[in-house]
Formats: sequence, C-alpha cells, structure tokens
Amino acid sequence: MGQPERDELHFLGTAGARFVMITQFRASAGTVLSLKDTRVLIDPGPGTLVKFTASKPRLNPAKLDAILLTHKHLDHSNDVNVMIEAMTEGGFKRRGVLLCPRDALTNEGDAVVLNYYRALVDRIEVFREGGSYPVGNLLIETPKRHMHGTVETYGLNVKVRGDQGERTVVSFVADTLYFEELERYYDGKVLVLNVAMYKRREGVDHLTVNDARTIIEANRPRVTILTHFGMTMLRNKPWEIAKQLSMETGVEVIAARDGMRFDLSPFI
Repeated sequence: MGQPERDELHFLGTAGARFVMITQFRASAGTVLSLKDTRVLIDPGPGTLVKFTASKPRLNPAKLDAILLTHKHLDHSNDVNVMIEAMTEGGFKRRGVLLCPRDALTNEGDAVVLNYYRALVDRIEVFREGGSYPVGNLLIETPKRHMHGTVETYGLNVKVRGDQGERTVVSFVADTLYFEELERYYDGKVLVLNVAMYKRREGVDHLTVNDARTIIEANRPRVTILTHFGMTMLRNKPWEIAKQLSMETGVEVIAARDGMRFDLSPFI
C-alpha cells in the first residue's frame, strides 16, 4: 500500500446492482479504508484482487487488518475468500479479522465465506444491531440493521479508538430501502452513501437521489460521497447529480470514481 500510510478512502470500484457489475461499466471491487495505521477492505466484490494487483502503487493485501462485508450479495462478497487467502499470504500466516453478518457464515443457507477460509483469520466478528468491534486503532460500529431484501445488511460508523467523545470520522450507509430516521444512525464527518437508483422503483431496496438529499439535509456532514451506482444513476451522470445536490443542500457532495482516493486527514 506504500509508505508512509495515508489516511484515506480508496474506491477500487463504484458499481452498484447486477447490470453494472456484470457489464463492468464500473468496477465492482471493494473500498479500502486506511485510517490511523489500520487498513480495512470493505465489500470485496468481483475483481477486487485484480484491482489490488493492478493499482499503482500496488496494494498489498498482506497489510490488511480486516475484511468486512456489509452483506452477502455477490457484488459485495464475491472475492471475500480469495482476499482472505491473500491477506494471510496463502494461509501460511494466520492473521486479520473477518467482520460480517451471520447469514454470510450460516451453514443452513448460502454461506459465502467458506469453512476453510474462516480458519485462516485470527478472529471472526458477527455483526448485530448496535454492535461495536475493535480493529487495530479503529472502532467499527453497526448501529442499525438495514432493509435490503432477506439478507442481513448493516451500515457502518468508523471511529478512532480512545477518541470516543468525538464524532464518527466516516459513516457508510450500505444498501437499503430508505426508512424513517435512517439518517439519525450515521453521524460521520464524511458520509458515504450507496445510491444505486436515480428514482424509486417498486420492489428494489436501494437508496435514490431523493433519499440521499433527505439524509444529507438532516445530517449535514462536512462531505458526502456518492457511490455504488446502478444503470439509472450512470445514465443521469453521477457527477452532475452530486453538483446539483451540493447546490441544493449547501454540503459538498462528490460522486466517487473507480480508483478515486479521498484524503481523510482533515476529518480526524
């Protein structure tokens, strides 16, 4: 990952929903959070390992402290097993933490993390509503279970350990149908929103642009980053949507791009 370590978000991929994933109009790799010398890979979808090896400077998975799944859908979990193998250097060095919902592990349904790879990590933390999980110098919280079909899905608040009186550095609002008071669970100075849809479509449990506006106006973070774009978002140009939301809300809104690196140091 290069030295010295930067406090940043590195968006390896910004694809959301199945058609963008299978066409690779946007990459479906995960996001790397590097903060206070702790490195977490979030939602390693298809192509994450390829993006690690292709990045310049090259990303080293053996330097990861944790791999995290907000939920088990393929575009968020496809590369979880290979990334565990890479994090543990082929399984020869047992290390790292796996954080994920229980249904990503259950043997009664479609587990996405294979039994062999579970044994390679130091620790597995199973998400629950209101949970708090130490990883290196960070504290990762899952304040609320989301509404996203039948799979367990959780958003994230990331804090620096030992700094509990401060606001959350970065919040990730993962895939969900908007529900009343969703915004009150996420108080990050930097707010990352998965906005897959331009407008609401019945039966699709994802946030829309109007939902994003509601959350931004209620929370007023210092910066909002839109990501996880479906086809309707891409057709309507996420960068133009972000510019419009910035003007309407008075909050800086950015549309993530594949490979984008966002500096977190001003927000710590």
